[in-house]
Amino acid sequence: MFGHMMQNEGCGQHGHGRRHMRGMHGRHFGRRHGGGGRMLEQGDLRFVLLRLVAEKPRHGYELIKAIEELTGGAYSPSPGVIYPTLTMLEELGFTAVTAGEGKKQYTATPEGLAELDANRAQLDAIFARFGGGATEEGGSVAPLLRAMGNLRLALRLRLSGGPIPQERVRAIAAAIDAAAVEAER
Repeated sequence: MFGHMMQNEGCGQHGHGRRHMRGMHGRHFGRRHGGGGRMLEQGDLRFVLLRLVAEKPRHGYELIKAIEELTGGAYSPSPGVIYPTLTMLEELGFTAVTAGEGKKQYTATPEGLAELDANRAQLDAIFARFGGGATEEGGSVAPLLRAMGNLRLALRLRLSGGPIPQERVRAIAAAIDAAAVEAER
């Protein structure tokens, strides 16, 4: 049922169309900030939100931050994507809303928990993509993804900030080369 309803999250009855399919800074919804492969496929966000509110009641901003943390900063959904999806989950009866601290708090309903159980394999696959891999100790490599995003952004900002002295170019290149050598070990 869940997979066939509201195929375009955020588009529902509000008629906003593709406008809400963009993440922060105008990047396309579901894309990693670095422009790589899709972090979330169509429909995945509602499963992620449902799982997060099943863990504990949360409001929209907490959900955005939780997703950002899960992805090591590689993806941060915009409020224009989160809130329509939360509304849809509520309309489907998968979440309930209570007022808490002046904000709407979302919790999973029994129907929502049943939906998570029915789609466990898809949910596990989604969260496996978030981790981007695992360490030998079973930890996530999400900090590496975050660091790569930071490097990409820092370089983009520096390169757009005007001329760079040649000695700085060489120093930056040497630091990146050293990081590449370290990654190969």
